[in-house]
Amino acid sequence: MDLSSRITLDPNICHGKPTLRGLRYPVEFILELLSSGMSVDDILADYEDLERDDILGALAYAKRLVTIKKVETIPS
Repeated sequence: MDLSSRITLDPNICHGKPTLRGLRYPVEFILELLSSGMSVDDILADYEDLERDDILGALAYAKRLVTIKKVETIPS
């Protein structure tokens, strides 16, 4: 999936958080809905301007963020 067509970063939208297609739906919000037990179909029914690929894009973006090779510790 080409994440650049689904996930946008704009400092003027949602304080620069990653959002879906420049809409005011942060990826974080979609992940919260999914983790609360909502299905993709539930989300699409409640938020009619979203598309199935938006939800899949949010998941793909989250997966990419957690698939890092090395975690550096921050010195105290």
